Amino acid sequence: MMNTRQNRLIIFALLLLTQTPLGAQLHSTKIELPEDSISATMEDSIPAKRSFFKKFLDYFNDANKEKKNKKFDFSVIGGPHYSSDTKFGLGLVAAGLYRTDRIDTLLPPSNVSLYGDVSTVGFYLLGVRGNHLFPKDKYRLNYNLYFYSFPSLYWGRGYDNGANSDNESDYKRFQAQVKVDFMFRLAKNFYIGPMAVFDYIDGRNFEKPELWEGMAARTTNTSLGLSLLYDSRDFLTNAYHGYYLRIDQRFSPAFLGNKYAFSSTELTTSYYQPVWKGGVLAGQFHTLLTYGDTPWGLMATLGSSYSMRGYYEGRYRDKGAMDAQIELRQHVWKRNGVAVWVGAGTIFPRLSEFTPKHILP
Repeated sequence: MMNTRQNRLIIFALLLLTQTPLGAQLHSTKIELPEDSISATMEDSIPAKRSFFKKFLDYFNDANKEKKNKKFDFSVIGGPHYSSDTKFGLGLVAAGLYRTDRIDTLLPPSNVSLYGDVSTVGFYLLGVRGNHLFPKDKYRLNYNLYFYSFPSLYWGRGYDNGANSDNESDYKRFQAQVKVDFMFRLAKNFYIGPMAVFDYIDGRNFEKPELWEGMAARTTNTSLGLSLLYDSRDFLTNAYHGYYLRIDQRFSPAFLGNKYAFSSTELTTSYYQPVWKGGVLAGQFHTLLTYGDTPWGLMATLGSSYSMRGYYEGRYRDKGAMDAQIELRQHVWKRNGVAVWVGAGTIFPRLSEFTPKHILP
């Protein structure tokens, strides 16, 4: 979900059956039939009843098919998952697709999603995100609002602390974020615009408070910035072809009420290319660099549902991080597919202190 930053493998176990055929339709044309065949014909013409379970499965089977005749195409999907940090959980997404110009078939659909998650360790998450594309794609409004509570783990700041298993310590984390940007199209696929972000992070019940090095447990941060975007993807939420490049420059000065004044530069670039029927090769490079007095909760980290999967999110954290990955996706049947990937990443206090020996596979 979300750039909500949980490592998880979503298994939609309820979505594995085929569509059931539609029932036969009654004919309006009058036909003279022998008397003894009337009852049999009426039985054959009655639509076959489907069980609730089949209707339920049919709904999920059709949920990912775009319905261009609808002003708002709404669908709900959910399922169990497991990850090293949240353990067993249940996720749910209510998503909608709509077009601001239904005549323009080249305009990608806008989208909005309400997403939530709960797990056996006491983790819960609720958020709303979306991309609103104005007519002719002249402007784009992107937004993400979420909050979550999570019994988490902390190892400290820097590569050496993260690599030291003895530093593992419990604490409880509550976080909320509101992120909005408004993009103006300058040329085909190229956009620029302002952004605003509000973060609230509250850490409690520290097992080893010395690992925080005197930093405040609670952080409230407001930042303003500028985004540059090049986006030629064919579909915003599940691309099969195209290129994506985004640069975000954020500033969190003291005059906005921030206790910790810092700034950050974030670069994300992705490429998608079909390789054979149902197969897509995707590559991504991402880096986040922060400067100034960066609070612990807003430092760059490794591990998320989008990159460096398998690493506990936040175990490796510092003022800078960099990662890259290549992923091969293969559609198998209906809504189901498989993916394999390989990647590497690292953290560092500043870019000049980047060292290859700290690269994690």
